[in-house]
Amino acid sequence: MAELERLNRLLTEFYDKMSSWEQSVVKETDYSLAQVHTIEVLGCCGAMRMKELAEKLGVTTGTLTVQVDKLVRAGLIERRAHPQDRRAIVVVLTEEGEVIHRRHNQMHLTLVEELTRHISPEQESLLIGCLEKMNREF
Repeated sequence: MAELERLNRLLTEFYDKMSSWEQSVVKETDYSLAQVHTIEVLGCCGAMRMKELAEKLGVTTGTLTVQVDKLVRAGLIERRAHPQDRRAIVVVLTEEGEVIHRRHNQMHLTLVEELTRHISPEQESLLIGCLEKMNREF
């Protein structure tokens, strides 16, 4: 049980530090953390329906609609007709939204590079495997 408690403490500490880092990075922009996360998901996954995007973000479609409306007004997201279903709408990043995504993603890559600079390639592979397994549990 001591190892489980230690793992819990370490994961909580890592989450808190990562959240703090994310807040500080986003604070330097004109966008909220929720808006940046929306841009992040669209940048990684591409165009998607609002329901799909809401599920990926873990929010309701009503909450997401507010975020998307703001991002549309800011010129970072567009609503478009679904390519296979003309009745459906998808949201997609604009060119400016893509720039924001690439910039934010580069900050993440730099952070990961800094955090893993003292671990071996074998440890990095093990960490990747562990995180993939843990993420599947959600």
